[in-house]
Amino acid sequence: MTTPDQPSPAPQPPRPTTRDRVYRSPMGLVGGVLMLGLAAWLGVDAIIRGEGRTPWLALATLLLVVPLVVAFTLRPAVYAGEDRLRVRNPFRSIVLPWGEVASLRSGYTNEVVSKAGTKFQLWAVPVSLRGRGRAARKEARRASQAAGDGRTRARGIDGLADVELHDGPFRAESDQIMHDLRLTLEAREKARTAQGEVTVRWAYEIAGPAVAGAVLLVILLVAG
Repeated sequence: MTTPDQPSPAPQPPRPTTRDRVYRSPMGLVGGVLMLGLAAWLGVDAIIRGEGRTPWLALATLLLVVPLVVAFTLRPAVYAGEDRLRVRNPFRSIVLPWGEVASLRSGYTNEVVSKAGTKFQLWAVPVSLRGRGRAARKEARRASQAAGDGRTRARGIDGLADVELHDGPFRAESDQIMHDLRLTLEAREKARTAQGEVTVRWAYEIAGPAVAGAVLLVILLVAG
């Protein structure tokens, strides 16, 4: 109990939270922007200048194509937070508390497996076989240099100036992301705040316009 001449205890500051790490495919973003620009140019031109059924066909095609382009290029993302992993795929959003993640697998695709055995592909982290090959060549060159002179220094290979400054084995970018996610899983899977249920939500905002565009396009084509 405080008296009038005693100051009230200062309120405790809120527990600091870290922002989610976001992983996306740079090539997917660039490709999506280019395809959307091309679709807008051709579609709007057909709507404005087209005659007869052409403007309606162009509109239906845009309704179908634009959501699909967005779904497979701009939408995919992976958000890694302290308590959960959120996966945004083309047509679904999946939230997995770290306590419900069984494993993170890498093969020809990257995927997360829940403790219930359900697999979810990580569309935002595509596997690059070329990147794996490049990383393997760098690692082989470093091992060769280390065996030759006892030092881990190599110059002029794939733009790498100094291998000695690299901590740990070389990995392709997508493999490095999966490695980071596994480290987070190991650190947070037993945390009290990282427990809960896996939730899946369908992206109706993507599927709705695409279905409407497909139906309209079929009607126009059938009507002749």
